[in-house]
Amino acid sequence: MEDSLSPLELRARAGYYQLLAGAFVEEPGCDYLAALRAPEALAELGLAFDADVTDSPLDTLQDVLACEYATLFTTSGGCPPVESSRLTGRLQQEPFHEVKAIYQRCGFELQQGRFAVFEDQLGVELTFVAVLLENQAAALEQGDKAAAWRLEKEIKRFWATHLGRWVRGYATLLERVTEHSFYREIARLLRDFAEAELALLKVKVDDVDGGREVVPKSEIDVLFNPDEPVCGGCEHGKQENRVAA
Repeated sequence: MEDSLSPLELRARAGYYQLLAGAFVEEPGCDYLAALRAPEALAELGLAFDADVTDSPLDTLQDVLACEYATLFTTSGGCPPVESSRLTGRLQQEPFHEVKAIYQRCGFELQQGRFAVFEDQLGVELTFVAVLLENQAAALEQGDKAAAWRLEKEIKRFWATHLGRWVRGYATLLERVTEHSFYREIARLLRDFAEAELALLKVKVDDVDGGREVVPKSEIDVLFNPDEPVCGGCEHGKQENRVAA
């Protein structure tokens, strides 16, 4: 475990995860936007928003970004920030089931907000790591180095098997396709943060996402259950009817 990381530093990292998660879990609200474009935040995070963000009234900016959020993340033809979609071209595939199992094992419960999101949605995955970091900080404060070490291993494993495989490529795609400087800068911050976290954690993992605009749909094996009723309209049902005849 990295001895140089104090509880304060772990919580600071957790704050970055939560900040980034806030841009993806739901449409950014006025309070979130005001905090991000404050001079101290711009300086600390290195964000370089254009006038479309810095000079727009907050309520107008919120409405504009709500439309872009829908266009980018929720409508057909967009690029949803969901691991299954980015790696398999389909929702609720193997990554979805894997992270659900990880969350259950770690006692992490998905809190649904205004929008229903999948467990392998980017904002949820980032929030999960933020919670692990908070727990790691608490373990150190309580003198439980063994628990802190286990949590660090959990974070490294999650980056190696999930976040590290798709976040960097996805960030480069989002930076290219977004219309407004808000998501462009958030994408750049996400990419840089991912690189920094992988270096800090000493995790080496290939970027499987690759920033592809079109992700080929993976094949899905559909198993036939002989105990289920057969529909006469489907191919298998037609074959059954021909045999019966």
